[in-house]
Amino acid sequence: MTSRIIVFDDNQERLNSVAMLLNLSADFICAGTFPNAGNLVADITASKPDLVLMDIDMPGLDGIEATRLVRKHFDALPVLIQTNFEEDDRIFGSLRAGANGYLLKKTSPERFLESLREALDGGAPMTGSIAARVLRHFSAESEAKKDYHLTEREKQILGFLVKGYSYKLIAAECTISYNTVNNHIRNIYDKLYVNSATEAVSLAIKERLV
Repeated sequence: MTSRIIVFDDNQERLNSVAMLLNLSADFICAGTFPNAGNLVADITASKPDLVLMDIDMPGLDGIEATRLVRKHFDALPVLIQTNFEEDDRIFGSLRAGANGYLLKKTSPERFLESLREALDGGAPMTGSIAARVLRHFSAESEAKKDYHLTEREKQILGFLVKGYSYKLIAAECTISYNTVNNHIRNIYDKLYVNSATEAVSLAIKERLV
């Protein structure tokens, strides 16, 4: 089955070369090339693509905002970012906007076509150097999250919250007053950056805080 691909890029030479590569491939057809995302919703509606290739640096609506717009109007449509940029803010801006992958334009034609197939199969293809940056970022973020500076008493009380204890039961277990429990829980919320017991319990389980 032939998959329909459309390309947004303000570089006409790039548009032509990608279109040619797609049309020479047995399993892809270029269903449209667009120099900007100014009419993105109409262009996608008219061309009925299976996947969108999106440049980041375009006049008017940039690729990150355009990706956000795709997500809003065509929720399940895969979007692959194509760019020369390797800066973290562009990478994570694209991923937060809902991009399914991030490829550098210097990617070889073989790897490029394979990345399209991966994205259409539900994968999240990335150029190796980009994937390494993403892994480092989340590894550092995970390390940073490990210490919320909870006191031993706060950890104990959070543990009781995870078990479903009421404030009254926690007070009885810890032999402290209801008001003291309340104060501890407010401090826990502040340190975990949450606003409810449900959020605190969810985070405690996810981060294995107790």
